[in-house]
Amino acid sequence: MALELSGKLIKKMSEVTGTGKNGTNWIKQEFVLETQDQYPKKVCMSVWGDKTQDLAPIQEGEIVKVQFNVESREYNERWYTEIRAYRLDRSGASAPAPAQDNAGWAPSAPSAAPASAAPANNFPPLAAESGDDLPF
Repeated sequence: MALELSGKLIKKMSEVTGTGKNGTNWIKQEFVLETQDQYPKKVCMSVWGDKTQDLAPIQEGEIVKVQFNVESREYNERWYTEIRAYRLDRSGASAPAPAQDNAGWAPSAPSAAPASAAPANNFPPLAAESGDDLPF
């Protein structure tokens, strides 16, 4: 499952290193993005291995587009979910204008129709107007 998210980098945590069960060394770094939606969300993600070098030149406050996978694993009958970034693209140093919400709906400004024009609606006449008292 490959997903994509854009947002402002608000925090980079320090790198964490360790040794796996099989004796190989690993490195991980977590970071937090804040989305640029109408209702911004903060999302903590991680990069592993050589991908930590892709995060190094990106400064806090920059806009970043991240491609990532979501993984869950079980340990001692508990489930842990991690968002693993595998590609980071710098989009610029300033935040873009907020986009419309997911449904694509945005209130429109009233049109400049003449005052004498009747409102244009495509609704059927009300029951009182048509002489029919049935609602359908």
